[in-house]
Amino acid sequence: MDTSTSNSVCSTGIGATHGPLADYPEKFLSHLKAEHYSKKSIRDYTKCLDVLSRRMRKRGIDVMDLDEGGAVALVTNSKRNPSRRKDRVCVVRNFIRFLTASGAGKPVPPTELDDTPLGRLRRDYEEYLRRQRGLSERTIGHCWGFAVRFLKFRFGGGEVGDLSQIAATDIAGFMRHLVSRDKPFRDKTPATHLRNFFRYLFESGQTAANLALCIPSIKQQFDARLPRHLDAGHVEALLTALREDSPIGRRNYAMVLLLARLGLRAPEVTAMQLDDIDWRAGDIIVRGKGQRHDRLPLPQDVGEALAEYLRRDRVSNSRALFVVDQAPHKPFKNAQMLNLILKEAFAKAGLTPPAPFVGSHVLRHSLAAALARRGASLDEIADLLRHQHRASTMIYARLDVEGLRSIAQPWPAAGGAK
Repeated sequence: MDTSTSNSVCSTGIGATHGPLADYPEKFLSHLKAEHYSKKSIRDYTKCLDVLSRRMRKRGIDVMDLDEGGAVALVTNSKRNPSRRKDRVCVVRNFIRFLTASGAGKPVPPTELDDTPLGRLRRDYEEYLRRQRGLSERTIGHCWGFAVRFLKFRFGGGEVGDLSQIAATDIAGFMRHLVSRDKPFRDKTPATHLRNFFRYLFESGQTAANLALCIPSIKQQFDARLPRHLDAGHVEALLTALREDSPIGRRNYAMVLLLARLGLRAPEVTAMQLDDIDWRAGDIIVRGKGQRHDRLPLPQDVGEALAEYLRRDRVSNSRALFVVDQAPHKPFKNAQMLNLILKEAFAKAGLTPPAPFVGSHVLRHSLAAALARRGASLDEIADLLRHQHRASTMIYARLDVEGLRSIAQPWPAAGGAK
């Protein structure tokens, strides 16, 4: 801990008297400094811990008897300032987590294992999705959610019944129940997630037949439209609007530039690690769907934007490439931040999004559309976008107007049609 932090600690009484918290506040504040918290934040933490220590001493509470609920109650017994109450709750929670990791404080009771049939089914199914299917934790959660909804539909809200008695008519009834609630029903994921569940039941021997084969696909009425995309000028206008001379501006510009130049998915951007960039070879590793790792060339402007962000702004102990701007500068929890960044960029650039919902996939579509118009083959587009199925790339064939014009038949002249 530096001198300014030590003086701040001593001035509040924590460092001088220790009290019921012993030297844990000093260790915690040193930890905050190592996590790149600002001096102001460390001062605020110090004041809150001083309040906690004094009230623990007054009530005769030992550090080994302190838990999160008790600590929050000690420092938030005043209702005069709601904002201060919220700040103190955050401070105390972080401090209790630090105490727990240090082996102090009241021991956290172990999480009880759900040993019911439904609990065992969930653990086994999630492990199957994780190991056999290579799905992300977020997708695994969605798969289990639809599995639970089906089981409640088939067996009611009680215990799980005999899974071997599930029939194709049960699945058809559940799908009719889903699509009849809201019209038009455009979500394709229920059928996909249910196929995973029934494929698991068949492979684990819990059903005699592979019921995944009888799950119908949800009809899509909007596939005839062209992929929502931007022309090259609008893409550059978005990038210009994002390019600000600030730490957040440089980070956001580098993230969106990866979307625009390499056609990455938003989760692939937030999943990048520092070790994924090979500066000497000039390429980058992309952590794609299904735990696939692909290597792509790093364009010069993308490399320059990444280097500027890393040299000037990035401060974190994490190995994630992109981190949040607030201490302790952890990786992003999900990729939704990119959608918000793009929405603000559209507003700043004065552009109207091609769809009501502003999603990061618009830049992926825009890159594919630009390649198709420049004469790139579908195989080249599929390689860049890392499609596993040719059908995923075929939608961009409709954007190649010149190519379609070359194979169009001449319009019959008057009287020529038979």
